[in-house]
Amino acid sequence: MSAPRLVIFDLDGTLIDTVALVVEAVTNAFVSVGREGPDEKAIRSISGLGLFEGVRRIAPDADEMLVTELGNLYRREYLAAASASMREALFPGALDMLKALDARNDTLLAVATGKPLVGTKRVLKAHDLLSLFTSLQTPDTNMSKPNPEMIFTAMSVVGADPEQTVMIGDTNHDIDMALAAGVKSVGVSWGYHPIDELRAAGADMIIDDFSALSDAIEKLVEN
Repeated sequence: MSAPRLVIFDLDGTLIDTVALVVEAVTNAFVSVGREGPDEKAIRSISGLGLFEGVRRIAPDADEMLVTELGNLYRREYLAAASASMREALFPGALDMLKALDARNDTLLAVATGKPLVGTKRVLKAHDLLSLFTSLQTPDTNMSKPNPEMIFTAMSVVGADPEQTVMIGDTNHDIDMALAAGVKSVGVSWGYHPIDELRAAGADMIIDDFSALSDAIEKLVEN
């Protein structure tokens, strides 16, 4: 039996539309400790990184105690806003695309995200998607993006080879992770990072709509 084809997805900015929610939660966390909120571009730049790694990037002068405080405040603000308003919508076309890929006998799906595992499971359960994914990789048990450990772990779990694996993401952290793991990558144009950054990072293909993903995977990944 041949090894499976593995399609790995980022969550925020790729499958789930959280830009406004994340910007609001980060801003509120910083303001609550008497600091000016980072601008939206800076906040977008850390999408996909682990929580505390992201805080370190946008608050380089903060000591570890403050990093921890800001990270925990952000998590509280995000969960409160998400729970109150259900503002973690799937991007258009995501559900149909995931179901179509899941229906293929030769394809397995995985997640590689900067979200903690509890948040990953929460949002996937909210959209009734949890059962579609064979592997959920997060910074809880792996190094944060762009370290390739999440991809290596996902491939190990399902028995996939790099030649049969593709990473789908919206940030240069996703593309950098894919390159470091030796797998192909597809950037999406609707997420946190602009298209020119995805191209500069080395994305093998960039799509503007989920309807184009199946063809992109066919062109990039060995059957």
